[in-house]
Amino acid sequence: MLHAGSVRLALYQELQFNFLAMKMKMKIQYKSLVFFFLTAMMLTLFAPQELKFKYQFYRGKPWQYELLTAPYDFLIYKPQVILDAERDSLRSTIKPYFTMDETIGAKMQMAWRNDYDKNLKGRLSPVYDHYVVDFLRNIYRQGLISNEDSKALHADDVMEINLLQADRSSNREPLTRFYTLKEAYEMFVEEAPSGLDREVLRGLNLTNYLRVNLTESPEMHRQVVQEELQNLSVSTGMIQAGERIIGTGEIVDAYTYNVLQSFKKTYEERSGGTTLRFTRNLGIFLIIFFLLLALWAYMLSFRPVFFDRLHNSFFVLSLILVINLITELAISFGWFNIYIIPFIILPILVRTFHDSRTAFFAHVINVLIVAMFVPDIYEFILLQVLAGIVSVTSMRRLTSRLQLVRTTFLVFLTYSVVQLSFSLMQDGRVEMGDGLNILYFGVNLIFLMFSYLLVYLMERAFGYVSNISLVELSDVNTPLLSQLSEVAPGTFQHSIQVSILATEAATKIGADVQLVRTGALYHDIGKMKNPSYFTENQGAENPHSKLPFDESARIIIRHVTDGIALAQKHRLPDSVIDFIRTHHGRGKTKYFYNSYCNQYPDKEVDPELFTYPGPNPFSKETGILMMADAIEASSRSLSRHTEEGIKQLIDKIVDGILQDGLLVDTPLTFKDIRVCKEVFFEKIKIMYHSRITYPELKKKAPEGESTTEETQGAV
Repeated sequence: MLHAGSVRLALYQELQFNFLAMKMKMKIQYKSLVFFFLTAMMLTLFAPQELKFKYQFYRGKPWQYELLTAPYDFLIYKPQVILDAERDSLRSTIKPYFTMDETIGAKMQMAWRNDYDKNLKGRLSPVYDHYVVDFLRNIYRQGLISNEDSKALHADDVMEINLLQADRSSNREPLTRFYTLKEAYEMFVEEAPSGLDREVLRGLNLTNYLRVNLTESPEMHRQVVQEELQNLSVSTGMIQAGERIIGTGEIVDAYTYNVLQSFKKTYEERSGGTTLRFTRNLGIFLIIFFLLLALWAYMLSFRPVFFDRLHNSFFVLSLILVINLITELAISFGWFNIYIIPFIILPILVRTFHDSRTAFFAHVINVLIVAMFVPDIYEFILLQVLAGIVSVTSMRRLTSRLQLVRTTFLVFLTYSVVQLSFSLMQDGRVEMGDGLNILYFGVNLIFLMFSYLLVYLMERAFGYVSNISLVELSDVNTPLLSQLSEVAPGTFQHSIQVSILATEAATKIGADVQLVRTGALYHDIGKMKNPSYFTENQGAENPHSKLPFDESARIIIRHVTDGIALAQKHRLPDSVIDFIRTHHGRGKTKYFYNSYCNQYPDKEVDPELFTYPGPNPFSKETGILMMADAIEASSRSLSRHTEEGIKQLIDKIVDGILQDGLLVDTPLTFKDIRVCKEVFFEKIKIMYHSRITYPELKKKAPEGESTTEETQGAV
């Protein structure tokens, strides 16, 4: 047993460690609170800037709120369908605008005069000259339009155009007034006076003097249309402040629906002011921060171990931040329906690395933050909370990645059933929109499937090890453990026995059972390098008998570094490698150290030659493994496994570990150590229980003889 001085020293060390641990945890708690504050700031920064209308209403459905009166004057806007129809009608009534270039006619007449005087005068009768001049003057006065413009106008059933004047005024003119180049040429020949030879007229090549002088002015048309649209009234009346809009239980008819839509539009437009936007964002920030503060307080009160590592807060807040940012951007820009977003990815990932209650609480906080920006708040919260309950419940005992796939299908089924039930409750029937929502849930299901890969990524990014990975690693058929069972069967059996002891102890004191089990199975894999140098793998010959004590110690100590190298080669998680590093801590190979000191009593001995590299255990789990490993190995040396002998052995081993200060960095308390001792005692008794000696069967001897034979095939 420990001396009083040693007990006081151990108690002092434990108190000092607890004080430092508490100080470190408080520091992490306040740092994490800063993270919570910054997350609230970022979510507020990206929040939709429009004020969200606080009422939800549907045409033909009862008004579910209190009596609604107008808080201020607002216009009754025309329904968008009617407004679009009026705008289309206005555009169709405004005819295209054309301009006439009067200089073109004068130029063409001048060109004809010059050609006539040079080439035709004296050879052609002046009557033809006068006819051509008069025709050109009249045709250009009427206007020449291109064939393409004429066809386009006829195709659009436009029979009139607006002809711009020099003073920018316009006259409505029929399209029949104007001629195309082809029509002008045909009229020049066909409608000529009877005294003129038509063949001579065709030979004059009038097309050389016909040019389009009527061109469309689309800019003017757009300007006029824009002015008319601006003058078009967008309202049909006004609701004055205090005027009754609708009462509780009244059916929202077409007129009331339009009034409510107008009120909603005005309400959202009034959010555009700088002061109002600032106060609104302040309100959003306070709500988000208080919700996140509730999550922080929950962790502080019910999951204080959450603050043992700062990256735990960063992990949960990162998930909340990413999901909310995607949602806010989707709502602000209308990129896609929000039900495509896999909100359940948060409880799935948090549950994978933490506990179910933490996962659900974080999910509820996330849903309440998102609900501030979605249109149908009640429906959204109902869907997400029920889906969250299903996901957390289905992952209550998480032991395989297949459960993640099953959870995603259960979430999809929950979404679909709740959505259809909600529609039946509200409308009494299933509508087309419900089928579209189920399609969105199907896309959501596809995204949720990626949680299988995200678990692996999160393990690498945040240094987590999920129960799924630990269960897979603790399968004795894994390549590394299978190799251990073949190369060092004694060590393999020792590791299994240690895992039994450590697992039971971890269960009793509330440590991570699966982590201890996995760490125990791998803690001695380094012995595969030199298996015959360890007693559990030796036969009749002991190779240490031929080696100096310091060389033997070096070989024994090397199994720690060999194990670390082997674990890293096989990419075992750091949390499992920690068991290899710490299962001997900074302890000594006492057998070889004591033997060396006894052999060389006058020689100064360097303790480092006989000391394991460490570090010492630093968690409940690694501390439990150190005790279980030492007790299981030492129990093999007992000649008789009596209760008194087992108890004395356990006390001696554990007290020696405490005296050497190897557990000073762990959060194990004296109560925890006492409970562990009791567990080890019960388990060692079971492992080495005495078997019943079966009595021999005595057969009746023939007369005159007496003999006893063993029964064959005894059990």
